[in-house]
Order: sequence, then structure tokens, then C-alpha cells
Amino acid sequence: MTQDELKQQAALRALDHVIEGSIVGVGTGSTANFFIDGLAGMKDRIIGAVASSEASARRLAGHGIRLFDMNEVDDLPVYVDGADEIDASLAMIKGGGGAQTREKIVAAVARKFVCICDASKKVERLGRFPLPIEVIPMARAQVARQLTLLGGRPVLREGFVTDNGNQILDIHGLDIADPAGLEIQLDGIVGIVTSGLFAKRGADVLLLATPTGVQSIERS
Repeated sequence: MTQDELKQQAALRALDHVIEGSIVGVGTGSTANFFIDGLAGMKDRIIGAVASSEASARRLAGHGIRLFDMNEVDDLPVYVDGADEIDASLAMIKGGGGAQTREKIVAAVARKFVCICDASKKVERLGRFPLPIEVIPMARAQVARQLTLLGGRPVLREGFVTDNGNQILDIHGLDIADPAGLEIQLDGIVGIVTSGLFAKRGADVLLLATPTGVQSIERS
């Protein structure tokens, strides 16, 4: 079974968590794309969707799914998105696609965060995947110096601009023993818009696709 087939299995299982007659929060990336394609099959049973990126918004619109701005939404029963890494506590590293700021906003509003991914994304400790940090461009060098003091090796994501007009520093070499503590520390660095650590608000449910089926793991 290919990795794409595993991603698709997890994404389609997430449709079971969609509340009919509601607005659905939709993430960004290859696994989220499979979810969007599956959601198209039930578009007449939902009100619409909130997208966490311009790319996801275009894909949703292409399926004829009504789009809502986050500011228009008072209640979001579920948000479905992938992860670049996820640990046993359901803390995640996200932002491989550079959309972590909007993803974190939608996740903060949602009552339930369903993470969909294949088994390769499950890790004992976060940090093997470089941690994406969205930064205000004029603060890039200052932020990079601060991240180096934390033990990381910042690398500018060349030629990439976020949907918010900012830049991404990918931080290599971090051994993240305390994801929530590091997230709080990063939030306090001036110039950082959002880190790709999702620990303070991690996933509520992980749908993990394996060659033997999709495991459903709930936050303990």
C-alpha cells in the first residue's frame, strides 16, 4: 500500500466526524486534500467550510463547497488536518506547507481537532522534522539568533512567502522534550508570528493509517 493510499484512508475516515448541517474546518496539505475530495461527496449535507490556506480554499471552491471567512463563524464543531509529526500526547509539528498560522487559528476555534496522517508521522519525540516558524521579514535575523540560542539551526525557506506575506524559518536539530513549554517560549519571541508547534492545542483525535487499517486514538 502506497503512502498516498494510506493518507486517503485516514482522510476518508475523518468524514465520520463531520457534523451534518454544520461548517467544517479544513486544513492544508496532501492529506487534507484527500479529505477535501471526500467532503465533496457530502457537500449538500454541510453548510460549508473554513479553509486554513488559499490553496485549500481553491480546492474547496473547485468542488462547489461554500467558503466562509473565519470571522463569520461562531461555532466550528470539527477541524480536520494533517501533521508533519505527532507524538503519543497528540502534540504536533505542522507547517510543512507554511500554513501553520491560519491552521492554528482555525484549530483554536474548533471544538474538536481531528488529525489525519499515515503511520510514518507518529514519533516518540518531536523534532526530527524541522520546526517551521513564521516570522515578520524585518525580524528574521533577530529571531534566527534567538532560535540558535535555543539549540536550533534556523534555515530560511528560500523563495517562499506565506499567505500572510511573511517568511518561514525551518529550525533543524531541536530535540523537543517539552512541546508545550517550548511553544510558550517561542510565542514570547518578538517577531515570531506563529510556531509550527501544536501542543497547547493538540489534536483531540488521531486517525492513523497503517497497512492493517486506520487506528483511532483519542487524547488521554
